[in-house]
Amino acid sequence: MIKAILVFNNHGKPRLSKFYQYFNEDMQQQIIKETFQLVSKRDDNVCNFLEGGSLIGGSDYKLIYRHYATLYFVFCVDSSESELGILDLIQVFVETLDKCFENVCELDLIFHADAAHQVLDELVMGGMVLQTNMADILCRLHEQNKMQKAEAGLSAAPARAVSAVKSMNLPQQLRDMKLPDLPQAIKDLKF
Repeated sequence: MIKAILVFNNHGKPRLSKFYQYFNEDMQQQIIKETFQLVSKRDDNVCNFLEGGSLIGGSDYKLIYRHYATLYFVFCVDSSESELGILDLIQVFVETLDKCFENVCELDLIFHADAAHQVLDELVMGGMVLQTNMADILCRLHEQNKMQKAEAGLSAAPARAVSAVKSMNLPQQLRDMKLPDLPQAIKDLKF
């Protein structure tokens, strides 16, 4: 099972984090800091697997990571997960982000965190891998974007109605309205 997914830059600043086990916010920050220290001090020519830090479970858990340009993508997993499978999952995650943002970079994760989390949620839910087919993931994201645009159109309907009422110039229409003479109207009523 996946315990946490962390993405941080070369300076240890978290750009995306998702924990599938509860940790309070201070503990999450300490885990990110410890994970960065463990991963960043490793050479680029060593394997991408290492034991988890003391805060995230020690030797019972593994950190599997990839370093792309200025970003580290780190998955903390238990012993039931395949290291090579998780490396492949990281590759699918990065390639999907690449397709969504056209050459994903750190700024994309900062300014479009919601889209990055959508991609991640299509891949992994509750610590379990859901989907690894990039075409299916992109199709689901496209469908979600279409629904959001349709909902945005519906949510804009009240604003359009208010605008239409404002453009009707109601005060002038009320002044121009011809009301019947009240006494005559009463005479015309038959009881």
